[in-house]
Amino acid sequence: MSAPSLKLKANAKSRVLTGHPWVFVNEVEALLPADLDGEVVECRDRGGRLLGFGIYNSRSQIVWRRVSRERVALDRAWLDKTIQAAVNRRGPHRVRRVVWSEADQIPGVVADQFDDVAVLQIQTLAMEKRAGEVADALAAALGVKEVIFRNDAPIRRLEGLNQEVRTRSGQEWTPRWVTIDGLDYWLDLQHGQKTGFYLDQREQHALVAAHAARLAAAMGRPLRVLDLFCNQGPFLLHSARALGGAVKSLLGIDSAADAIAGARQNAERNQIKAEYICANVFDWLNAPERANEEPWDVIILDPPPFAKKRGSLEGALRGYKDINLRALQILAPGGLLATYTCSHHMQDTDLRGVIAAAAGDARRRVTVAAWCHQPADHPVLATMPESEYLRGYVLNVN
Repeated sequence: MSAPSLKLKANAKSRVLTGHPWVFVNEVEALLPADLDGEVVECRDRGGRLLGFGIYNSRSQIVWRRVSRERVALDRAWLDKTIQAAVNRRGPHRVRRVVWSEADQIPGVVADQFDDVAVLQIQTLAMEKRAGEVADALAAALGVKEVIFRNDAPIRRLEGLNQEVRTRSGQEWTPRWVTIDGLDYWLDLQHGQKTGFYLDQREQHALVAAHAARLAAAMGRPLRVLDLFCNQGPFLLHSARALGGAVKSLLGIDSAADAIAGARQNAERNQIKAEYICANVFDWLNAPERANEEPWDVIILDPPPFAKKRGSLEGALRGYKDINLRALQILAPGGLLATYTCSHHMQDTDLRGVIAAAAGDARRRVTVAAWCHQPADHPVLATMPESEYLRGYVLNVN
């Protein structure tokens, strides 16, 4: 028995024809019946060539998301096999991303592991209809005691889904200390930001700390380290640990009061002396008193995505240019700037252009010490640019 078939328009220039896993509603000849929403249907081009099998939702702008080139059934056996394969592709760590949506062939499912608990985000109707089985398969693959559903992302509304936060057991998950890369963090995985901790920057925490330690050795003096958009403070904690006694001051800035409270708690727990200020980073950078302050030796810029939509990219580039320029203006000669973007609409050439423009305006000589990217447990699907979002540079500044 053949599966229901979605057909592309005759003149459709859909990216699915070159391997992208999505089909948009304006690219199809006609919608299928609504009772197929959340189910697997095939998709064919105008000539009848099979493009694969994917999940369908007539209520979404992304009407079809490919799951496989071959026929599949989204049952527990398929979920067990696919989630286990995703887990097997990761390293043996107990704190990691274990499922990354289309890059792991499970569209709309993102899952992170924190020791004996998994945090699960579901963003597609098909997986929402099978949420219990997804959680069961995830728990079986990881051997965790609890799965927390963080289904509170606004993107769910685009699939016609409600927002909710709950646990698999039905019991409230109590915030607790979790050790990540040798440092303790107080995590509220059920009610904190995103899935509770930004795992995509773990490699960068260590990388920046290593560069800071080399800089301190080269300068032969303690360093001043500034972390802008610091969230829970991991960049400062890692830098402090790597620098040892070669620290003059550590300062973190973030506009979220809960993030600053958490950063202070984490620093105290790890016996690290750091100052944290709750403030708008742009306002803080542009305050007149910055011009008269002692310059910083290391500055980390890890802002939230300024370009959440392609139409907002132009304004976002101005924002990135502004904060990078201000950072360069308060950075000491020979200092280090680590700068990042987590917007998939912003390509590497865009970020490089921002850095070049800021360096030119600041009249600073800037060289690249390291190119930065999302870690391997956030894999990039080559035919899907949207799966790649984290880019950055560690820069030497003179």
